[in-house]
Amino acid sequence: MTSSMPAAERGQRSMRAPAVSSADRRAVGRSARKRVPRRRLGDWHPAARGHDALATVLMQNETRVPDLVPIRMSRMSASPWTYYRGAAAVMAADLAAAPHSGIDVQLCGDAHVLNFGLWATPERQLSFDLRDFDETLRGPFEWDVKRYLASLVVLARDNGLPDRAARAAVHAALRAYRARIASYATADELTIWYDVITSDQLLDLFEPEERERVSARVAKRARRRTSAGAARRLTHVVDGHLRIVDDPPIRVRLPATVGGVDATELAAQTLQAYHDSLPYERRYLLDRFTLVDVVRQVVGVGSVGMQVYLVLLGGRNGADPLFLQIKQAGPSVYERFLGASPQPSHGQRVISGKRVIQAASDVFLGWTSVQGFDFYVRQFRDMKVVPDSSRIAPYLEPFAEQCAHVLARAHARTGDAMAIASYVGRGRRFDEGMASFAVAYADQTAHDHRQLVAAIESGDVATQPG
Repeated sequence: MTSSMPAAERGQRSMRAPAVSSADRRAVGRSARKRVPRRRLGDWHPAARGHDALATVLMQNETRVPDLVPIRMSRMSASPWTYYRGAAAVMAADLAAAPHSGIDVQLCGDAHVLNFGLWATPERQLSFDLRDFDETLRGPFEWDVKRYLASLVVLARDNGLPDRAARAAVHAALRAYRARIASYATADELTIWYDVITSDQLLDLFEPEERERVSARVAKRARRRTSAGAARRLTHVVDGHLRIVDDPPIRVRLPATVGGVDATELAAQTLQAYHDSLPYERRYLLDRFTLVDVVRQVVGVGSVGMQVYLVLLGGRNGADPLFLQIKQAGPSVYERFLGASPQPSHGQRVISGKRVIQAASDVFLGWTSVQGFDFYVRQFRDMKVVPDSSRIAPYLEPFAEQCAHVLARAHARTGDAMAIASYVGRGRRFDEGMASFAVAYADQTAHDHRQLVAAIESGDVATQPG
């Protein structure tokens, strides 16, 4: 009998994985224990790294805007914490040098503790979620966990917390991650998909007498961090036209031409290519805005030197600004070790990873490629409240638990929570191994930071404040 199902749909159905029993899924986790015994997760042998950390950092500079590289080096050299934030490529090489579980998820790729924050859902509610996906790629779940746990120790030390506080935060995160993964292992798929961590749950970290004050502060920051708020702070009127304020080297005007092409025309081409990546209803919305201005922007620590542009658009009534950020996307630092992304461009890789990991994403997410460079696009700020390390430090242990909840949900959405839970088990061996690694890698980060500082002091590496 001939099926009435369209050929394309029949092909999609034929490519779906057959149903797998719970016993088989648990067996995947148990077999991974033979590949990497859980206590062995704590092994760290600097002599077996197979690369030089400084050389790995400097190699990334070769593909970045040359005049911005000294700013990147300056920011990374400020402390072991800023070094850690900018050295995802170093850790990727280190993680790849050891055996891994083979239990894959969509990695955030840079799951350090300050890459969790408050983010506006399309319904304009604040949710707590992962926020940076430049390095996202499918890979072993424990790589995300290791980067996250080590970041807790590095941040604790950077804020002068005692070692016992760092260890307490690590163990709290491990307990929370295990508990959530165990819960997701038996949950319905839609229950996992619809799970959202709200700002109210984050505020529960604080004592009742502090909660109202912190809630008001968060709400105030969220209101400011919108396109309208950015317009008040970042624009002025020049010859009757609204323009983004220059602030060299953080925000600078584009030259008249870029690669021999008129800069304004290039910006318009970039926006049009991005426009075509959006779903129909989002294209319809974007069509109600017109290009007003664009500048080059410097952002973050690890991203410094990548091409990033801040674009101002105006709505039809002239009083509703929209800021978009166009950010260059290169290969994930994990692709050297895990293989290339199946996505046709790195911009699409970033946005696809973001959409599948986050509980709710920005309505303007998209991607584009221009003159051989891949970019992704998102709203600038969009009520994003990024945590500050000094404010987190007094609440590091409960904050670590909430971040672990988010990370577990990301892994359950994009991997097999039952396999992960089976590998992790009741936790003693897993916790001991991971906690040991977190401390050892924080020590290694301090050493690698000193290596960079020494290269700067000797004149081998140039820096520029910014």
